[in-house]
Amino acid sequence: MDIDACLETMTTAEKARLLAGADHWTTCADEAHGIFATVFSDGPHGLRKQEGGCDHLGIERSVPATCFPTASALACSFDESLIEEVGAAIGEEARDQGVDVVLGPGVNMKRSPLCGRNFEYFSEDPLVAGVLGAAMVRGIQSRGVGACVKHFAGNNQEHARMVSDSVIDERALREVYLSAFERVVREARPWAVMTGYNRLNGTYCSENLLLLRDILRDEWGFDGATVTDWGAMSSSAASVAAGLDICMPGPRADHARAIERAVVAGTLSREAVDAAARRVIELSLRARRGRSIPYACDYGRHADVAYRAACESAVLLENDGLLPLAGTERIAVIGSFALLPRYQGAGSSRIEPVCLDDPWSAFCNAGVEATYARGYDPVSGEADEEALDEAARVAAGADVAVVFAGLPDRFESEGFDRKLMVMPRGHRALIERVCAANPRTVVVLQGGSPMEMPWRRLPAAIVLMHLSGCQGGRAAVDLLMGRANPCGKLAETWPERLEDTALGRRFPDTDREVLYRESIYVGYRYFDAAGVQPAYPFGFGRSYTTFSYADPEVHIEDGGYVVSCAVTNTGARAGSETVQLYTALPESRDVREPRRLAAFSKVALDPGESARVAMRIDERAFRVWDRACGSWRVDEGDYELAIGASSRDARLVLRLPVTRGAAPFAVSGPCDRASGMIPEAYLHPSSAGFDDTAFAAWYGGPLPTRRPVRPFTPDSPVSDMGSTFVGRQAFRIVDMLMAKTVARMSDDMRAMMDEIAADMPLRSFTSGGVSFGVVEGLVDVLNGHGVRGMAKIARGLPKSDVFR
Repeated sequence: MDIDACLETMTTAEKARLLAGADHWTTCADEAHGIFATVFSDGPHGLRKQEGGCDHLGIERSVPATCFPTASALACSFDESLIEEVGAAIGEEARDQGVDVVLGPGVNMKRSPLCGRNFEYFSEDPLVAGVLGAAMVRGIQSRGVGACVKHFAGNNQEHARMVSDSVIDERALREVYLSAFERVVREARPWAVMTGYNRLNGTYCSENLLLLRDILRDEWGFDGATVTDWGAMSSSAASVAAGLDICMPGPRADHARAIERAVVAGTLSREAVDAAARRVIELSLRARRGRSIPYACDYGRHADVAYRAACESAVLLENDGLLPLAGTERIAVIGSFALLPRYQGAGSSRIEPVCLDDPWSAFCNAGVEATYARGYDPVSGEADEEALDEAARVAAGADVAVVFAGLPDRFESEGFDRKLMVMPRGHRALIERVCAANPRTVVVLQGGSPMEMPWRRLPAAIVLMHLSGCQGGRAAVDLLMGRANPCGKLAETWPERLEDTALGRRFPDTDREVLYRESIYVGYRYFDAAGVQPAYPFGFGRSYTTFSYADPEVHIEDGGYVVSCAVTNTGARAGSETVQLYTALPESRDVREPRRLAAFSKVALDPGESARVAMRIDERAFRVWDRACGSWRVDEGDYELAIGASSRDARLVLRLPVTRGAAPFAVSGPCDRASGMIPEAYLHPSSAGFDDTAFAAWYGGPLPTRRPVRPFTPDSPVSDMGSTFVGRQAFRIVDMLMAKTVARMSDDMRAMMDEIAADMPLRSFTSGGVSFGVVEGLVDVLNGHGVRGMAKIARGLPKSDVFR
């Protein structure tokens, strides 16, 4: 297709119509101009193709697909090739089910263990998220299907996510929150990028010119389409002007009308509309070409991939020698998760698995002598005395007790954040009771985020399975029995207590102006800088074998450095080790983390086998963002290169002088920034954290003030309606608009909706099929224009809804 010729023949109205969805999952087609619709589907860890009722919260059922481990699990594999293979399998199932673009992966940073959507993200470290996110994109797109990287950017809490403002200083924004997106865009070239719901430094992401034009396209060279998260667009004209291409979901005839009016009024250029329409057409053409690429979709083979991914992602946290089991023991299998495993997240990523195993069946199939005790309620996580007594009795009569515990669905989900970092009381009581009855106890944890474990010194072993997908049961049992050797490493720090984290109990931020007070000190960077001891550090993971490191070297090659060392399997079992390289500039007078992950490499070794592991690094391993210059810089200095098995386990240390003229990339002079210009809290972080005064000085500009409740706009959150008498009456209208959707929800889903509904903007009703005219009418009612508003509502609602 000649896109230029096509655009010349199209009217502004026809172009504008392309810029919003035709329905919940597809873009608008234009048969007269040869433009075909593009089909989207959720799919960060498996496809969620809906063919009946449509939603983006996991309410309606979807076509069965393979459920792979979630990103929080996959990241612990530190295995690019494995994640690329998972992506390819998702791409094949997308082709099989007629999907053109998969909405994933998510590469947002984990600021706090409490974020309800952390299971869907890879890491607290931007290098890990970027490298593994790029691998997932390459895998998906290798099968002729597009990947849509999300959520761009600063979308790091679920509470009030659709109305909050992420206030992030420039250093942290560049070095932490944009870094993973940059790597994915530059290295994997995704077909699409999804904008976040939130504002970033005052401006909604969907209309943020700095994000969508200056950084994403002009700086990083992104050539794909930008898509809103479902219901994330605020202003039609401002979004298109900033570089947004597609507003989802549809239909949104109001979006096209608003664009036309803005063009006629001269507030939106025709060139901006043409540019957006061009990118929608290009996405359609990519999808058409992708459909012609040969592929094979084998769901049985994909189940095997899911199994291997679950094995490679598991992290052995503790082991006093009890594991691996010999297979001759009498085993007490305890906990409802053994029969009803927690294997995936909730919300838009919820998958209908084409196949599903469980640990209890896997134990039975392994031919071991096993007994079972329920232990706790699988939904609430609560345990009564009868269940605890039964579990202790069964455990006491066995050689080994294996307790399956963790976080039930209702503890973490898209749409709301956790309030505390604790497990259910029943799970904790069960572990303590079983360990007292039988010290030869193994705890297998299922969940998407870190948990406080005051009991962690009681069991003989702890295995972290995370949310391990549809084959996690078989994988867990094979790991316990020694048929597979755990080799996962933590891709996020596991704190001892919530209070030990940089944000503590200040997350989620209950103000809609969310201040990122910790700046660059996210995850292990904070723990290292503040000298706080975690329960398990970033990059940590045990094995059934041991590894030694020796003979480090560094040399210049291809515009960067290659750092290498010899790794030897010194144990009696075959196993894999993830070698990690950290950089530091100990004598810096600027704000810096004590160490930064610069590279990693995973190596599989037989007993006694050695291999030389090489890791290439470039200027990204050393650079910092210079706010004064608005660009990156590498400071001259004597850098430390630490090679080790975790962020707290350096096995080898090298000194590397990085100087102008000698380094293989541009280097600035040594930083001589006077420490007096920088708040002490950021030069020398402490466990006291960061206050607003220090953050305001570090941020370098005025902090946002609380937005007024009135006048109401489509961006006003539902909760603000309660501030007026008319608004309180208008809640009845909201109930009417949401009635059909709520009726289809489970009790847990209703609880989730109660949690998130108050902070949903009024415009979000359009995601449930409500016309924007109804939203405008509701706004008029709230602003005192009752007659006009009710007329708009009556015109916008179907007759059956208006008069029921």
